[in-house]
Amino acid sequence: MSTIVETITQDLAEAIEKDKLVLPTLPEAALKVRDIAESDDSSINDLVKVISSDTALSARLIRVCNSPLFRGSRAIENLNAAVSRLGMAYTSNLAMGLAMEQMFQATSDMIDRRLRTTWQTSTEVAGICHVLAQHYTRLKPDQATLAGLVHLIGVLPILRYVEDNDIQISGLMLDKVVDELHPRIGGMILKKWDFSPELQSVPQEYTNFLRQTDKADYADLVMVANLQLVAGTEHPWTEMDWKAVSAFARLGLDPDIDMSEEEDLNAEMEAAMALLQ
Repeated sequence: MSTIVETITQDLAEAIEKDKLVLPTLPEAALKVRDIAESDDSSINDLVKVISSDTALSARLIRVCNSPLFRGSRAIENLNAAVSRLGMAYTSNLAMGLAMEQMFQATSDMIDRRLRTTWQTSTEVAGICHVLAQHYTRLKPDQATLAGLVHLIGVLPILRYVEDNDIQISGLMLDKVVDELHPRIGGMILKKWDFSPELQSVPQEYTNFLRQTDKADYADLVMVANLQLVAGTEHPWTEMDWKAVSAFARLGLDPDIDMSEEEDLNAEMEAAMALLQ
């Protein structure tokens, strides 16, 4: 490891140990949405009121509702009808996830590009997770989508640190730092945000390809979604023996099947990815 990589890794690791790492806070819109969704006496109208104050978010939820994934017999034109069709749980998880997009922006070009690429990957993985959860598991598609959207959240403080300290580092070196630290930091962020323990474990577990658990969980989904995303590329993960990845068996999937070649499934995945972008 080069000195600069060691220095950044050490600085960040020290900040983590001393609880001094500045972790991002959940956007206000996301917090409000979650509070309403978790409150026993709130209604769809309360949720609509909060979301409608964000016009971009409202428009996207209506678009999601009219997509092939949820399309009903008639087109939805207003937020109230959209939330009714999606339900409170799905609406709140999706709104929370989409509200995070604003965090993935920066002023310096290199960092901004990387943050946007990270968000792009997150949305693609989330789209695949949604479809897998719906077709193959008893896991909730809304939680699966959220798991995909947050699995790389630990990349944020690392890139912010590099930008704030104006560190000159090559892309290759930066990748090393990110790969080394983001899973642990991601788990810390989700804990700070009070996410459920099953989502908190996703950043650290989704690359633990030899993990063993009793039943399929969201980390399994995110792992398989990531592998699907790199299938057919030159990514190092494609060189592994996917038959040794037990997550496939837990999800009831054949590691040899390229889902992008399954027409119906692929159309759904494309639709789910496009929605979130």
